[in-house]
Amino acid sequence: MGLSPQELLNLIVAAAEEKKGFDIVILQVGHLTTVCDYFVILSGRSTVQVKAIAEHIQDKLMERGVPVLRREGFREGFWVLLDYGDIVVHLFREEEREFYGLERLWRDAPIIKPAVSSLT
Repeated sequence: MGLSPQELLNLIVAAAEEKKGFDIVILQVGHLTTVCDYFVILSGRSTVQVKAIAEHIQDKLMERGVPVLRREGFREGFWVLLDYGDIVVHLFREEEREFYGLERLWRDAPIIKPAVSSLT
């Protein structure tokens, strides 16, 4: 049996926090786009940390039988996108996150408070 979107969101947030990902925001975008239902947006302090967080999220979800459908930007590590179907993770270095401003672009999307690690 598959995991619910909320369970996946909890796993993603917990994995990101374990690798010191910060400024985690979950946007509910399903009513604005057909691409996915949720964006998880978070930051890392360096390309090395961004890559480590991305790998950790992938590993934790794979342990639960959830493979990443698509991964973009990993080689450079400035903005990594992890596509899990209903959930797309946008993992930025701080500078790129500020420059691209996804939260501003998707400001009509409701913000969902991220789950805490202890829920997983």
